[in-house]
Amino acid sequence: MKTTRTTSIRRPAKPVPQPQTPHAPVVLDINGLSLNADDRRRLRHPLAGGLILFARNWQDRRQLTELTAEIKSIRPDVLICVDHEGGRVQRFRTDGYTHLPPMRVLGEQWMTDPLGATDAATASGFVLAAELRACGVDLSFTPVLDLDFGASGVIGDRAFHRDPRVVTMLAKSLMHGLLQAGMAHCGKHFPGHGHVKADSHTEIPVDKRSLKAILADDARPYEWLSTSLASVMPAHVVYPKVDANPAGFSPRWLKDILRLQLGFTGAVFSDDLSMAGARRIGGVEVSYTDAAAVALNAGCDLVLLCNQSVDGGAAVDALLDGLLASQAQGHWHADEDSEHRRRALLPQTVPLTWDQLMHDPAYQRALERLP
Repeated sequence: MKTTRTTSIRRPAKPVPQPQTPHAPVVLDINGLSLNADDRRRLRHPLAGGLILFARNWQDRRQLTELTAEIKSIRPDVLICVDHEGGRVQRFRTDGYTHLPPMRVLGEQWMTDPLGATDAATASGFVLAAELRACGVDLSFTPVLDLDFGASGVIGDRAFHRDPRVVTMLAKSLMHGLLQAGMAHCGKHFPGHGHVKADSHTEIPVDKRSLKAILADDARPYEWLSTSLASVMPAHVVYPKVDANPAGFSPRWLKDILRLQLGFTGAVFSDDLSMAGARRIGGVEVSYTDAAAVALNAGCDLVLLCNQSVDGGAAVDALLDGLLASQAQGHWHADEDSEHRRRALLPQTVPLTWDQLMHDPAYQRALERLP
């Protein structure tokens, strides 16, 4: 008896829809030493991707550790940041935190002992990051890559040196120390804030030099560190011979020059949107929401809004909800690459506890090598 074989035809499987990677671009702040109900609600907002701490959020190490643990219990992927450079920009100074020198001290040491200065810079980065990570902080906005022209009061001794070659070597050494402790870094303020006197916190600085002059001097560290930098923060400075908008709102600066010409592949943070230099775009003062949308469209991956939670946080809510509505209206688009770059800044290792750190030989040696 002859049997007939039937062949089953396999139909191609329908592609399974993959969930879209969210883009959480807003770095917000909180008012006090612990989270309140509004803080918890904002952390759960789909656009909240980071939180920046200030001195007002610090009482002691125990309080800070409990605060960061609660933040992570709500949003494990949130990036907890702080401006902690050393010198006058150091948010936590008591209860065992090491007082780090301003970066100019390393530049001065370079003039007599270059190799010793690079080792001291690595030690500074390691101590800075290890102490922050022991209390649950993920990222410090350092190093400053601005050149020390002696003109900018807001930069001043935060800069390593006038020579971009020295700045590059010391910054790379500092970044090495940060990475040894498991922390990423942020070079600021692209392409350079050191040549202007005005403070972008209160004014709109204008740098009238040519693009050629800036690229040959101020921007050289970004070129020389293009394969090393994890993230960059552009300056709230207008360079009218390049673009009418401040660098952080300029596709020319961020997409054409920083990414294409200089080859930078990491994350880009806007500087604080509440600064005076941030919201006057095209000669017109705009809302936080509009400024954030312009920054994201220009090439920023994340936008910061600082010190707006102190009066109840109405401006923070307006930004989060306004940016969500702006996205729905197509005024800016979620970017999976931006979200990948944000998550890449999160630490990949478990930090030492404070007690473990105090007995760590590498930490003890780094303390000895501080300038």
